[in-house]
Amino acid sequence: MSQRELVVLGTASQVPTRHRNHNGYLLRWDGEGLLFDPGEGTQRQMLHAGVSATGISRIAVTHFHGDHCLGLPGIVQRINLDRVPHPVDAYYPASGQEFFDRLRHASAYHATAEIRERPIAEPGPLDAPGAPFALAAVRLSHPVESFGYRLTEPDGLRLRPDRLRELGLHGPAVGVLQREGRVEVDGRTVTAEQVGEVRPGQRFAFVMDTRLCDGVDELAEGADLLVIEATFLDRDAALAEEHGHLTAAQAARVAARAGVRTLVLTHFSQRYPDLAEHLAEARRHFDGEVTVAEDLARVPVPPRR
Repeated sequence: MSQRELVVLGTASQVPTRHRNHNGYLLRWDGEGLLFDPGEGTQRQMLHAGVSATGISRIAVTHFHGDHCLGLPGIVQRINLDRVPHPVDAYYPASGQEFFDRLRHASAYHATAEIRERPIAEPGPLDAPGAPFALAAVRLSHPVESFGYRLTEPDGLRLRPDRLRELGLHGPAVGVLQREGRVEVDGRTVTAEQVGEVRPGQRFAFVMDTRLCDGVDELAEGADLLVIEATFLDRDAALAEEHGHLTAAQAARVAARAGVRTLVLTHFSQRYPDLAEHLAEARRHFDGEVTVAEDLARVPVPPRR
């Protein structure tokens, strides 16, 4: 069975706390592992979470503030130390190339793995060779250039048992139909389209440091799982706007109008030791599934529609 889940490695914003590590999120999507915004301490958090560097196939950095990228040197070196056998694609804003270069080569190590740099100059589709999904970057609004990421699985086809029965299809014939898209039965050709219905592909969105902007809504639209920053509460909305962040209420309202299924709030300011109010604020505006992320938590991607 395929595995699709978010492994939360850290939930702090600029300043970590005794209970919140800096950012880090590993999306496990079947055979892929997308590591988003590896902040300081990510490598150790991966140990605690029971995930390995060999499970990383792509790294995506939203922007080059320290809490979103200072774990990159350790991750890069661990990928090489473990001799990860597959290429690892690294996505990040092209305007931060000098920072990426410094982080990638922060100290001496023996390079054994292939890390393919994929700097993002403009928003839009990203090159994701071998991925069973499309990956796109969308520009956000923050004091430094920042991009959010959206993963979209292509629509598939689900075979309907009632239609299979009507056409007398069963056993090995169904397997042939699934593999080849058509099968010969009693002198006639039956196609998968005749007995199937569209199975919507799943969507995942990752929205980090930003104030409200069109890009937030674009990323969130129709997401099965939306991971979004909620640095502040609404009573501190002026601070959120000034520093380029969201409140829990803003994130929830985005999720509600976008038709999100599961909302994951994260990236919390150290000024809030207790996050009960974040949850309450979100639930006032969004009636879907809400998770206030905790370090080392696992959040499953919702079942297919």
